Amino acid sequence: MRFILRLLPLAAALALFAAPARAQAPLPPDTGLTVVLLTMGQGDLVWEKFGHNALWIRDAATGSDRVYNYGAFDFNSPGYWGRFMKGNWLYELAVHDIRTTLYNYQYFNRAVWAQELNLTPAQERRLQAFLENNALPQNKQYLYDYYRDNCSTRIRDVLDQVIGGRLRAATADSMTGTTYRWHSERLIAGDRASYAGLAAGLGPAADREINAWEEMFLPFKVQEQVRAIRVPDSAGGEVPLVAREWTLLEAPGRAEERREPPVATPFFLVAGVLIASLLVLTGLAAPRSAAARFGYAAVSGLWLLFAGTAGVLLIGLWALTNHQIAYRNENLLQLSPLALPLVLLVPCVAYGAPWAARWAWRLSAAVAALSLLGFVMQILPGLDQRNAQIIALALPVNLALAWTVRRLADHTRTAPAAASAKPRKREKAAA
Repeated sequence: MRFILRLLPLAAALALFAAPARAQAPLPPDTGLTVVLLTMGQGDLVWEKFGHNALWIRDAATGSDRVYNYGAFDFNSPGYWGRFMKGNWLYELAVHDIRTTLYNYQYFNRAVWAQELNLTPAQERRLQAFLENNALPQNKQYLYDYYRDNCSTRIRDVLDQVIGGRLRAATADSMTGTTYRWHSERLIAGDRASYAGLAAGLGPAADREINAWEEMFLPFKVQEQVRAIRVPDSAGGEVPLVAREWTLLEAPGRAEERREPPVATPFFLVAGVLIASLLVLTGLAAPRSAAARFGYAAVSGLWLLFAGTAGVLLIGLWALTNHQIAYRNENLLQLSPLALPLVLLVPCVAYGAPWAARWAWRLSAAVAALSLLGFVMQILPGLDQRNAQIIALALPVNLALAWTVRRLADHTRTAPAAASAKPRKREKAAA
């Protein structure tokens, strides 16, 4: 008993000594979250050429493993194609687990890279709450824009918000020397039809120089920029935003992303000169050869149908849709809707119809004059659209068309007079 009584003062002292230690401010609790930025490589389809990204959050406390992907859309959703044509294209935030995500990208042979982010516990919780709220049925859809509001800019914006605007502050004043058109052309260079469509459809807004913040419409640029950012940590110091990087999936046999756009204007010029040459050769021979008349009618008809239809689409994109990247498109001077009536008139002139001669010549001259005007306007200040490719294709064809139509129109007017003169000569000789 005495032994126990002697130990009481010692126990009390130990208790007093330990009490201040328990009263110290606790360290910030670990959320158990791991935040990883995923960047996906190119695929085969045109919209996959630009790459993709997503945010992967692992929660050790709950065992959840969720990948937040702002790039989901459904071709079969009601009204999809109508919204697409009007520029009211809806994308949505989809959520899957990492196993499903990696299986899909492995199936389509697309690479996936991971960057674990150095976020504070408070930032991790804030990011998770934001994404979970965005994934709710009433919040998951958003109005998609090719360059200004897409799957990559959504990731950029939420990360910037979470780290207090540091990503934007580091990039908004840094000019890149690139444009939306420049990046688009280099990334889809292998898809010739899409390349030609972009060359014709993008307006001058695509040729404005963009800064590093805007350049993050591309997932690979988000990957680059987060690698360069430093952020405050929980202890008050600064650390790199990216804690570590690794490759989750490789894509065997897939070519690397192209670094520069192709030099394509010479190929467009060759195509334009070839079509123009066919028109001149067949147009000159048309009055004497049935085969040449057919060839001239076929070549001119196909070109005029293409050019006129493209012109109508360009006007529609400008006047009737929200595709702002296609507004004020100078290619309307090269691909004119005035070509559509000529689809009928020019073959009629080639086959000698006098009624079509006047209007065929007037309209073809107007089409050629507009095309030439579009070429000359390139020297004027403020007209900065880079459309040399379409000019190189259309100008030779439109000039050749106007020249041959004029010759054929003159022939249709002189042919009846020559035909009526021949019988009178025979009558005189018989007398």
